[in-house]
Amino acid sequence: MNVIHALQPIPKSIFLAGPTPRDDETPTWRPEALGILSELGFKGTVYVPENESWSKHDRYDDQIVWEWEALSVSSAIVFWVPRDLTLNSEGQQKMPAFTTNVEFGLYARSGKCLIGSPAGTPKMSYLNALARECGIPVYAGLREVLAAAVASTSLTP
Repeated sequence: MNVIHALQPIPKSIFLAGPTPRDDETPTWRPEALGILSELGFKGTVYVPENESWSKHDRYDDQIVWEWEALSVSSAIVFWVPRDLTLNSEGQQKMPAFTTNVEFGLYARSGKCLIGSPAGTPKMSYLNALARECGIPVYAGLREVLAAAVASTSLTP
């Protein structure tokens, strides 16, 4: 049990939002993000919307409920969008980030969002415009957006 009493700090947390690979061929970006957060000395909670084994599962409805709850309680929501529209061996786009688009739209005015994508990522114009409209800086590196998230939650040692 983690008890928080009046006037004690409320635990801070980061949700790692962004596309999840749709196949076993495409690597996920989240282990790298966790490594960077560790290097940055982050001491809070990190919500990772993937299985601990990084494998796919078939509990889509449960996944949605879990994500909505974790997004709502997160102190910061980091949207890293390495969108990949190329096709995998099954003819499907590797990481289209359609859900990411919706989630960013839902939370952009929450005051909790940070967003970034690698240079040249396709179909980012609208998200970047919405970020600017909401006063959200746009980052070009995963380390940079995560460092900004850590700073925003004041969870450095």
